Amino acid sequence: MKIDIFPHIFPKPFYERMLAVAGKSAYMQKRVREIPVMIDLDQRFRVMDRYEGYVQVLTLSSPPIEALGPPKETPELASLANDGMAELVTKHPDRFPGFVASLPMNNPAAAVEEIDRAIMKLGATGVQIFSNVNGRPLDEPEFAPIFEKMAQMDLPIWIHPTRRPEFSDYAIEKKSKYELWWVFGWPYESAIAMSRILFAGYFDRLPNLKIIVHHMGGMVPHFAGRIGGGLDQLGSRTDDEDLTVYLRQLKHRPYDYYRMFYGDTALFGAQHAMECGLEFFGADHVLFGTDMPFDPEKGLGFIRDTIRCLEAMEISAEDRQKIYEGNARKFLRLKLA
Repeated sequence: MKIDIFPHIFPKPFYERMLAVAGKSAYMQKRVREIPVMIDLDQRFRVMDRYEGYVQVLTLSSPPIEALGPPKETPELASLANDGMAELVTKHPDRFPGFVASLPMNNPAAAVEEIDRAIMKLGATGVQIFSNVNGRPLDEPEFAPIFEKMAQMDLPIWIHPTRRPEFSDYAIEKKSKYELWWVFGWPYESAIAMSRILFAGYFDRLPNLKIIVHHMGGMVPHFAGRIGGGLDQLGSRTDDEDLTVYLRQLKHRPYDYYRMFYGDTALFGAQHAMECGLEFFGADHVLFGTDMPFDPEKGLGFIRDTIRCLEAMEISAEDRQKIYEGNARKFLRLKLA
C-alpha cells in the first residue's frame, strides 16, 4: 500500500465558506481555482485509481486558517474544515484512511480545544500547523500548549511552510519577485521553524513529540554540514549576546534534534533530493507524501514522479516498505485493514 500522508484537499462546504469570508483574491486561491481535484472527488478518484494500493491521509491546503480572519472568527472556520474532512473519511474510508486537523493558530486557546474535539470526537490522526503564525514564530510561549497537547495525544504535528509575497527578498523592496518567496522562501521557512522548535527545548521536555515537516524538511538535509559543525560553534559569530547559553540548555547537539523530525517525500520528482533527505533522516523518519495535486498536470504528476523516484532509489525493500506504508501504520491512527 502507498499511504500518501501529505496530499491536499478542500472539503466543499469549507471552500465555499472560505471564499465568502476571504474572497477569490485570498492568498494562494488563484492557483487552487485552477485545480478541479481540490474539490471534485470524482476527478480525484480517477487520478488515484491509476496507482494500485494508493490512499490519502487528507490535509487542508493553504492558506492557513489564521490568515482567513481575526481570532474570534477562525475557530469556526477550523471546525468547519475538520468536520468536512471527517465526513470525507467516513464516506470514503477505502480512499481516505485518515485526515489531519487544521487549527486556528491566531487563537491558541481555541486551537487546543479544537485538538481535543478533532482527535477525540472526529478521529483526526494529527494536526497541521504552518511554519509561522501570521508572521509570528512557533516558539512563542503562547503556542507551547499546542505542542504539549500533541505530545500528550502521542500523535504528530504536520508542519507546512508558508510565506507570502509581501516578505521581500531585499530590505529596500516591498515584495518578493518571480515567486521566489515560494521557490526558496518556503524551504527556508521550514528550516527556521524546525530550528526555533529545537532551541525552544520542546524535544527535551516532550519526549513523545513527533513532527512531520513537508518537503523533506526543506533546506535542512542539504545543509547538514552547516547545522552540524556550524551550530556546534553557536555564539562564535555574535558579539552582543552570549548564545552559548542555548547550547548548554540542550541535552544534545542541535544536529541531533534536526534528525528527530520526520520528512515526507514531496520533492516534485527530484530523486537526488529524496536520497539526500533519506540519508539525513533515515528510513524510520521518512514517510510517503506527494503534495498532490499541485503539479503542472493538476493532480497526476507528483504522485507518478514520487513513486518513480522511490522505485529507482537503491534502497532495501524493507526501507521502501517503511516509507510507503510502514511508518504511517506505526504511529498514525488510520482506518486500514
